[in-house]
Amino acid sequence: MTLTTLLLYVAIAAIILTVITKYGLKKGDNLLTSYLQNFVGALFIFSGWVKAVDPLGTAYKMTDYFTEFEATFQGTWFSFIAPVFPLLSQYVIGFSVFMIVFEIILGLMLILGHKPKFTAWAFLLLVVFFTFLTGFTYLTGYVPEGVNFFQFGKWTAFDENHMKVTDCGCFGDFIKLKPKVSFFKDVFLLIPGFYFLFATKTFHQLFTHNIRNVVLALSTVGLIVYCFSNYVWDIPHVDFRPFAKGKNIYEAKMAEEEAQANVKITAYGLTNKSTGEHLELPYAQYLKEFQNYPTSDWELEQITSEPAIAHSKLSEFDIFDLDGNNINDDILYNDKPVLFLVAYKLYGDGIPATKIVKDTTFRMDTVQLATPGEIKIERNIERIDERTINYTDYAWKEYYAERYTEVVKPVIDAAKADGVEVIMAVGQASPDQILDLDKDLDLNIRYGTADDILLKTIVRSNPGIVLMNKGILVDKWHYKKLPSYDEIKEQYPIR
Repeated sequence: MTLTTLLLYVAIAAIILTVITKYGLKKGDNLLTSYLQNFVGALFIFSGWVKAVDPLGTAYKMTDYFTEFEATFQGTWFSFIAPVFPLLSQYVIGFSVFMIVFEIILGLMLILGHKPKFTAWAFLLLVVFFTFLTGFTYLTGYVPEGVNFFQFGKWTAFDENHMKVTDCGCFGDFIKLKPKVSFFKDVFLLIPGFYFLFATKTFHQLFTHNIRNVVLALSTVGLIVYCFSNYVWDIPHVDFRPFAKGKNIYEAKMAEEEAQANVKITAYGLTNKSTGEHLELPYAQYLKEFQNYPTSDWELEQITSEPAIAHSKLSEFDIFDLDGNNINDDILYNDKPVLFLVAYKLYGDGIPATKIVKDTTFRMDTVQLATPGEIKIERNIERIDERTINYTDYAWKEYYAERYTEVVKPVIDAAKADGVEVIMAVGQASPDQILDLDKDLDLNIRYGTADDILLKTIVRSNPGIVLMNKGILVDKWHYKKLPSYDEIKEQYPIR
C-alpha cells in the first residue's frame, strides 16, 4: 500500500464518520471542522495502531534518532544537549509505548471532540515534533560525510546515502516512507494543526464529558496492555516485516539480489569540489566527456535505475560461523528442518580473570635400531613451562540465563535427539562470549554471528526461536510462548 492509497481510505472513513456525526448523532454544525477532526483522528489512530503492533520497532527507530542527535550536537554550541540522548536511550521502550498510546488517544480525542483547547494544542505540538524529526532526517541528505549538520556552508547536493536514518517509522513497517515524503506529510498536517487552534469553539463533541472520560481511560489501559502483549510476553500478532510466517526467505533473498544485479547506471551526478556546482549527465554522455571531469576536481556519484524488487532486510540475511564462513545454506537450503535461534545481544558481565597454562617443549631424538640402516624418531619432553594468561570470563544475567536453561534448552535438546539441527545466530558478541555461553548453559549447539539489526528484524524476542524448513519460515515464537518440542512436532510434522 502507498501513502496516497492510505490517505484515500482515511478520507473515505472521515466522510463516513462526518455523515454519522452530523446526521446520525446531530453533532457538528461546522462540516469542515468535523471532517478535519475525523480525518486527522482516523489517521492518528491508524498510524498509532500499526506501531502498537510492534512497539520494539518504534523503540529501535527512536534509538537511531537519539544516536544521530547525540553525534550532531557534540562539538557544537549545543553540546550540552548531547548527553540527554544516551539517557533517553535507556528508557526508549517506555518512551515508545508512551508515544504510541498518546498518538492513538489523541486521535480518539479529536474524533470525540474531547477538551478541544487541550486537544488542539497537543495535536499541533505533536505534529511540530514529528515535523522536526522528519525534517532533520530529510535535510541530512544534504550533509556529506564528515560534515556536521549545523555547518550549513558545507552542505552539498541532496544524496540519500548521506542520511543516517532512512525511514521515519511513521507507519512502522506497514509503509516505508522516504524522509522527504514523511517531511512533507507532516508539513501538510500543520495546516489542520493551526486551523484547530482557532476553531476549538466549532469542534463537535460526542456523548457526555463523563462518557468520553471513561472511553479514553479504558482505551488507554487497553492500549498499554496491547502494546505490552506485542513484546513483553509475545511477538507482534501481526507481522509487517519481511520475515513473516510462511515467507520463503531463500527465494525472496535470491529474487532481491537478482533484481539488484540487474540495476543499470542511467546517469552520473558530478559535484565540483571547489565551487559546489552540481551536474547530472546521462550515462552515454558521461562516457564521451568523462575526461573533462577529473576526479581531482569533481566528486562522482552513480545514478541508477530502481530495482524491480525493492531492497529489504531479506537481502542482508547473512549468517557466519565463528570462523567467518557463510552458513546461509545450512539454514535456508537444508533438506531437513532447522530450529534457528536468534539472540541479537547477550546479557552478561565480562569479568577479567587469569589462568595458568602449560607450554610443553619437545625434543626430537634419532634412535638407531638394531637393523642396520634403520632409525626411529622419538619425541621426548624437554621441559614444561607454566605461564599466566589473562582472559575474560562472563557472568550471565540470571534472568537471561533462565530463558535458556528453563525454556529453550528442553526444546533444543528434544529437537537434537530427534535429528533436527539447531543453529543459533548471535549479534554484538565475540566468539569467546558465544563459546562461554554455550559452556556455561550446556547448550551444545552450532553458532553463527550476524548483524544485530537483522536479528531484531527476524523476531522480536531475545532469544527468539524460528522453525525453518527448506528456506520457508514456518513459525517463530517469543521465548515466553515457546511450546514444547512435542507440540511443535504435532503442529508441524518434522521430517
